[in-house]
Parts: sequence; C-alpha cells; structure tokens
Amino acid sequence: MPEQDFHELLEVLDLNRIDDDTFVGSHPSKNPPRTFGGQMMAQSFVAASRSLSRACAPASISAHFIAGGDPGKDLEFRVVRLRDERRFANRRIDVMQDGALLTTAMVSFVDGGRGLEHGIAAPDVPDPLSLPKIEEFLAGYEETVPQFVGALRPIEWRYTNDPAWVMRDKGGRLEHNRVWLKADGPMPEDPVLHAAALVYSSDTTVLDSIITTHGLSWGHDRIFAATVNHSVWFHRPIRFDDWLLYSTTSPVAADSRGLATGHVFDQSGQVVATVVQEGIIKHFPGAKR
Repeated sequence: MPEQDFHELLEVLDLNRIDDDTFVGSHPSKNPPRTFGGQMMAQSFVAASRSLSRACAPASISAHFIAGGDPGKDLEFRVVRLRDERRFANRRIDVMQDGALLTTAMVSFVDGGRGLEHGIAAPDVPDPLSLPKIEEFLAGYEETVPQFVGALRPIEWRYTNDPAWVMRDKGGRLEHNRVWLKADGPMPEDPVLHAAALVYSSDTTVLDSIITTHGLSWGHDRIFAATVNHSVWFHRPIRFDDWLLYSTTSPVAADSRGLATGHVFDQSGQVVATVVQEGIIKHFPGAKR
C-alpha cells in the first residue's frame, strides 16, 4: 500500500498542461472530505515551476486558502507571470474548481549564488532508522484517529516523540513535534518534484505543536482546525529521497488562531527549508468526538 500511495502522489504532481499557463491536476484515491491543502500547494508549485523558460532555484511559496475543494473533481491551475528576469522569476497560481477560486499561491524563484551563510542547530534526536514506523503508532488507535489510519501515506514518517494521539493517552504535553520524513519510494531525478514533495509533506504535522502544547489531540478531543495560510522558504536544494527532520513549534495561539513554525533539516544538520502556517483552531472542552 505505501508503494501504491507513493506512485499516486507522483501521478498527482504530474499535471496535465492545457496551454502555456493552464494546468489541470487530479486527486489521489484516498482523500479527506476537502482537498488536502498540501496537495494544492505542491501542485501549484509544480505549475509555477513548469511555466519557467529556464531552470531557476525556488525561493519560496506562500498560499492563502480561500475555499475547500471537492476531491471528486479535477483542479485547474492558472499561472500569472508576474516577473521574468535573468536571476529572478515570480508567479501567481490561482487554483480553480467549477469557476470558484480555492487557493491563490505566490511562488518566487531566485538564482542567488554564493553569499553569507549561517543557520540554527538541528535538535538532538535519534537516527530515523532506530525509530518505529507510523503504523506502529496507529495500531490500537484505529477508532480514535481513523482519518490518519485511512489517509494516503506516500511519505514515510518516523516520529522522534510520541504523536499527539499517543501523547494524549499518556496525559502528556509537548511544545514541539519532531518527525523524520522521506519519500516512500524512488524519486525521479527532477528537483521540481523533490521540492514539491517537501511542500506536500510540510502540511502534514505542522499544526500538531499547537494542540500538544495544551495536552490535546486529534481524535481524543473535539477540535476544529482549518488552515488559513501556509508558507515555505527554500534555503538549499531538496533531496526528498534522503531523510529530512521536520521540527515544529507554536510561538503563539490567540483569538481562535494558532501559528506554527517549522524548520526542515537534512541529515548533516543544515536547514534546508523553513515553514510557517496559520490555522483556525477551536477546542470545545468537555465534548468528545
């Protein structure tokens, strides 16, 4: 099943080009009730990248989610060319379905070259191969988090801490979440797809630190969550067939909104990407799911 899920992700990222600035994308066979935001972002990133006349390194993608998508229908990606220069390019991608705007994403590309370099230190965590697979954490929780058990899993996850639903069962709290990520299959030699797979994965665990800070969990507690906006900055080339550590925290939650930040490290400890996501988070105490 993981191998099939991985090939489905590659198929979803293989957009059908209608003309120079219009692409159509499909959904996988397993979906949440509304189109997964990470999927729309990853497909938008691919559309923007395929519209370039020459290869240019990605600098960032920032998406605002406006309406939910129907997983039973294809998505249309309309590219707006905002800038094309020797070392810079900018694109806006409007994600449409049945004439309605679902998401708009801004994607920037920069051939920066050599310059100053520094970065934060990677957290001290166990090696990914010494950690249990996600399936071991889901065993026994099939009725608690059925949305995770039945989800598409094209990415291999290795949590360095207990995931939210296990932590909640133990009565714990944690102000960070750290998980190793890697494609669950052989990636094509296409840097666009490696970066797109990271964009897709960046939307999988980023909000967890908001609720685990309060000792809460999906499935155990009645929580409503909806992503408002999501941004990824690329600092170095991405190899998603190697293990990457996704370390997230939540600096603030207020007014029914939570902010989550994350850094992605390669196995050498270098920061390869930074993620920020804002979501609407509502908890209904005393109410069970």
